[in-house]
This record gives sequence, structure tokens and C-alpha cells, in this order.
Amino acid sequence: MNILIVEDDTIAAQLLQQGLNGLGYRSDIARDGEQGLEKARSGNFDLWVVDIMMPRMDGLTMLRTLRGEANNTPALVLSALGEVDERVEGLRSGGDDYLVKPYAFSELQARIEALLRRVRSAQIQETVLDVGDLKLDLLSRKVTRSGQEILLKPRELRLLEYLMRNAGQVVTRTMLLENVWDYYFDPQTNVVDVHISRLRQQIDKSFPTPLLHTVRGEGYLLRAE
Repeated sequence: MNILIVEDDTIAAQLLQQGLNGLGYRSDIARDGEQGLEKARSGNFDLWVVDIMMPRMDGLTMLRTLRGEANNTPALVLSALGEVDERVEGLRSGGDDYLVKPYAFSELQARIEALLRRVRSAQIQETVLDVGDLKLDLLSRKVTRSGQEILLKPRELRLLEYLMRNAGQVVTRTMLLENVWDYYFDPQTNVVDVHISRLRQQIDKSFPTPLLHTVRGEGYLLRAE
């Protein structure tokens, strides 16, 4: 699980990162709301831990912006502001939970686990992904387009699932390497391009409307017209 820490206090951010890494999570740090917004938009994270009071852009503005873009990644809001009205504002701005500073790390851990359980539960309940007339049954791993079955190899299936889960958003080569191949470095090969080409042949070639698009200089986009 990947967690984004958005916190301008360097020491607090580093201590939190060390604690999360010790629990087996992967984490990254953004130093202010603008940097947090940019990193959150990458789609690489399962959870955001967001401080409210930050320079350049505060945490609530960051959350409201992301929720306005239909980004539903769960967010745990951290703040020294603990009054009822402030907690309500944090939740209404897009936070899924609110923890007042100073906090016990064990409580933060429990709240993170609870939020991630909700995500896993939602993923289990979702059994079919669809983009236009393209469908992927997550239980049978069967892919169809306009009712016609498409046979894909395991890696192509994993690639398609990731693209479908991020339909309508540009995914970069780095995002694909990390989430489809589990590479956290650039292997300096054309493995992504080769698999994208094969996948495009399978899901687009025999159909009148393309779904898989290349966004020059940015990455790839799966969307229905």
C-alpha cells in the first residue's frame, strides 16, 4: 500500500514516514498543498495523510480540488485544530477521517487500517469494470468488447485492469512500471510500449472506435468517446 504524506513540518513528516515504513507501507512526502496536489493526481497512492495548515496551498483546499476532479482516494486529515466546527469542515472538504495533533501513533495506525479496509471492501464488491463497450470481469478474468471475447495474456490483463481502474486519466510510463510491473526504477527497456501496442491490437483493431490513446509526452489514456 502506498501512502502520501502531505506535511510541511520536516521533522514530523520524516517521523511519520519512518513509522509507516516500519509497518510495511510505502510512503512519499509532499512539503505543501501544491506539491501534494501534484503527487496525488498521479494516482500512485492508496491513502493520503494531509495536514491542514501549510504554505502555498492548505490541506483543505487541496482536498476540495481533488474531490472536484472526482478523485476519491481516502484521506486522513491531521490538524492541531480540534474544535467541532473545524473537524466538520475537514470532513466536508473531502477528508474521510480527522485526527487532532498531537496524536498517538497507535491511533493513527488504527485509523489508517480502518480507511484501507473500506477501500479493500469496495474493491471486493466491484466485480466488473467497464469503459464504453469494453468489459473486464474481475472474477472470471474474462474480457469482452461489444460482447466479443478478447483473449489476453496475464500481463496484458493486469495492464488493462490498471488502465480501466484509471479510465479517463492519463497514466504515465512510470505509473505503469510501478503498478503493473512492480518496478520502482526505470529498466531502460520498451516493455511498456510493447505491451501497450499488443493491448491496442487486441481491444481496438477490430472495432470502429479506439479506446486506448497515446498522449504525446505524457502517457496513455483509456476512455470511451
